[in-house]
Amino acid sequence: MVANPWGFLRHDRTEAPKRPVPERLRDWDPVYGRPAAAAVRVQASRCMDCGVAFCHAGCPLGNLIPEWNELVAEDDWREAIERLHATNNFPEFTGWLCPAPCEASCVLAINADPVAIKQVELAIIDRAWDEGWVGARPPAERTGRRVAVIGSGPAGLACAQQLSRAGHDVVVYERSDRLGGLLRYGIPDFKMPKRAIDQRLAQLAAEGTDLRAGVAVGEGGLDPVELRADVDAVVLATGALRPRDLAVPGRDLAGVHQAMDYLPQANRVRTGDLAAPPIDAAGKRVVIIGGGDTAADCLGTANRQSAASVTQLDHNPRPPEERDVAVNPWPQWPKIHRTSPAHEEGVVESWAREAVEFLADEDGHVRAVVTEEVEIVRVDDRRTFRQVPGSRTELPSELVLVAAGFLGTEPGSLLDRLGVEVDPERGTVRLPGGWETSVPGVFACGDASRGASLVVWAIAEGRACAAAVDTALSGRTELPAPVAPGARPL
Repeated sequence: MVANPWGFLRHDRTEAPKRPVPERLRDWDPVYGRPAAAAVRVQASRCMDCGVAFCHAGCPLGNLIPEWNELVAEDDWREAIERLHATNNFPEFTGWLCPAPCEASCVLAINADPVAIKQVELAIIDRAWDEGWVGARPPAERTGRRVAVIGSGPAGLACAQQLSRAGHDVVVYERSDRLGGLLRYGIPDFKMPKRAIDQRLAQLAAEGTDLRAGVAVGEGGLDPVELRADVDAVVLATGALRPRDLAVPGRDLAGVHQAMDYLPQANRVRTGDLAAPPIDAAGKRVVIIGGGDTAADCLGTANRQSAASVTQLDHNPRPPEERDVAVNPWPQWPKIHRTSPAHEEGVVESWAREAVEFLADEDGHVRAVVTEEVEIVRVDDRRTFRQVPGSRTELPSELVLVAAGFLGTEPGSLLDRLGVEVDPERGTVRLPGGWETSVPGVFACGDASRGASLVVWAIAEGRACAAAVDTALSGRTELPAPVAPGARPL
């Protein structure tokens, strides 16, 4: 029985508190504060415990959302974290970073504000860490089987933790000097504090997972073939870090950079590795090309570096403020105009325009971006963008950040030496059968096989891949497999 069957009628949805814009632009601390426990309980009480809970369909992890909502509403936080951990290894990662497709699928979202699921989730895990309820769960016995996980992002860490808890000896290899993948060097601190990663790494180490930072596999590091011969299975969780670039005149000018060359520098300043970022937006007119999460991260970072102005170019038309139920009905993800907290901090949004040229000053540094208006047309039943004649304008800029998305896994000796097949169109590792690649004993999950996606999909795929590896090594598994390879959201 739901804790309060009238909760959704008596209480409005409220968001987690955000620090004032002038305050948060002066530091790199998280934008969101922690809501009071009583306020979270009220939000949890809005859950209707639906007979058919569509939030489950929206969540790749299959989180037991109505169950832990009810437990929080009843003030049983200890049991709530047990239910949450039953399906999600790292609820703080999803609590900070996930765009919450579960909320879009909430039955209340048909004609009202959905339950604040993400807020409740983060409150549960915050309370669990505060109370000391999160500890190591090493296996009762070891199988003697050895697994190498290459990559320490959310997919790799979730896979490693599941396999370690199943009793296998797991080594995680990370080429960067610190573990965490894009969580460490792609996500700004104001979006997720790095203590969230460090706490989980300490837990994994206490469970017996061997975590090795600064160790590359391939490209002058460990030989992938020798590594494969030394273990019983290999899991590729290397992400999809090959950036989409722009083939336009002036792309090689000084001051034009890929987003992922820019964002990690701010993280390294925070850790004390750098005194100042080599690419700095201070006092500059910044143009960001792209409209996704990476572009928003660049926006928040540039504003904290005291950019003179920031303009965001997106070649898509501006989305509507409300969903068109005729073509985009509930429970699909609503295709509407969205803003992140970074947009509240100052940005000029320029829709349906794309960069066609970068202009140089006398020193060979970018001074302006030439843009043209574009419109969407269908060619051979494929969507493409056509430039509108007479729409060319110049946008002054001293710093251009390209955040146009990713094209799949990075090519190189790791995949080549292993002989793993890669999809030529998507640039991702092929999974011809289950989670195993074209090479026996070599598995893949997360962005490496899916393409650049959400943190919740990475964790779900890491868990499912672990179940497949455990089955291959042990002949059976008790590990859950929440998603199938290639699964897509509603």
